[in-house]
Amino acid sequence: MTETTSRPSGAMGGPTTVAVGLVATLGASYVVSQFLRNSIGVLAPTLTTEIGLTARDLALISSLFFFVFLAVQIPLGVVIDRFGPKRCMLACAVLVVGSTLQFAVATDAAEMLAARALMGLGTSCFLMGPLTYYARTVAPERFAALAGLQLGVGTLGSLLATAPLAVATALVGWRAAFVAIALAMAVIGVLIALLLREPPAPPEARHETVAEGLRGVAAVWRQPDIPRLFVMHLTAYGGYVMIVGLWGGPYLTHVYGYDLTERGTLLFIPALTQAIGMIAWGAADRVFGGYRAATLAGASSTAALLLLLGVLGALPAWGLWAWLAAFGFCSAFLPAVIAHGRALFPPHLIGRGMTLMNMGTMGGGFLSQLMGGILIDRFDSVGGAYPLAAYQTVFLAQFVFCLAGLLVYRAVREPLR
Repeated sequence: MTETTSRPSGAMGGPTTVAVGLVATLGASYVVSQFLRNSIGVLAPTLTTEIGLTARDLALISSLFFFVFLAVQIPLGVVIDRFGPKRCMLACAVLVVGSTLQFAVATDAAEMLAARALMGLGTSCFLMGPLTYYARTVAPERFAALAGLQLGVGTLGSLLATAPLAVATALVGWRAAFVAIALAMAVIGVLIALLLREPPAPPEARHETVAEGLRGVAAVWRQPDIPRLFVMHLTAYGGYVMIVGLWGGPYLTHVYGYDLTERGTLLFIPALTQAIGMIAWGAADRVFGGYRAATLAGASSTAALLLLLGVLGALPAWGLWAWLAAFGFCSAFLPAVIAHGRALFPPHLIGRGMTLMNMGTMGGGFLSQLMGGILIDRFDSVGGAYPLAAYQTVFLAQFVFCLAGLLVYRAVREPLR
């Protein structure tokens, strides 16, 4: 890692061993973030049995992560700007280690809620922190590739939260699995401390207060079409995290009778096709000839799949596999929505605009998971198991949520290309 006058101060050099290790370390931090975000789905029936959680408890425990994550995005930007991405990531690594260990030893819903809130706070910087580091240390033409790599590597966390977590839980228990994640985060934190050199902020950088950041977000909100685009962000990601991140596990157990390993294997399917779909939908605007058409195709197909499951309730084994694969792929259209927003934001509001849209995305995850818990809790359970009608209600409610987002989004203009 060297400094030159031709690239940002503190810039990363070429693909040396240290540079590769640095990129891998930053990617690994986002893997942990994605794992913790989606880990409740496979474990939900197990937690219900061991700790006596209700559907409302599960919804709060899982969705609180998303709420805290989105709530700190604006202050997070101020902290990263003032203290640098390395210091912020190190502080967050300590929070992640502590909160993951707290979750591993939790014995009731209150302790789990506190742990999940701290997890949401701790993991909130492991996308923006690395992206800020890259923006300050590499040439602009290399930034996009590193940003894509950070996002792509992070999808491994979603995969690890399905079948691998189920296998680990069966072998050593879910508590030991979370202790292992805490230890992995501790190692990542040490590597960040050793490999990263805090890059100086660019001379033209201006330190914003939280109040100034909020005013900037308000300026973005006043831009044409942005409120409608925000609604699409609310609905684009919510269906996936509602099913894979939380209610898919209980649904597979209560309706089909699948055990821990079987539901982990099944939830691995949409996690895998989601990762593949993220790449495909990232280029979909070139296939469809615009952002709107690509987004409408993804949103429509996702809504149709939710309607299908909501109406039928249960599917034959081959149909369930096909549905899970199709749902993971179709619901991965978020890159098309993000690209649409990026094309609409004025240059001086791009950063704030992306932050606002990210808040919408995480807010959608919070609302969808919480809504599912409230609806399921209205049904009587038998031995902790909820009836098929409860899950049909949740799927149909999410369909209505997605349909509303789609109808609102239809009026967003296509930017000139």
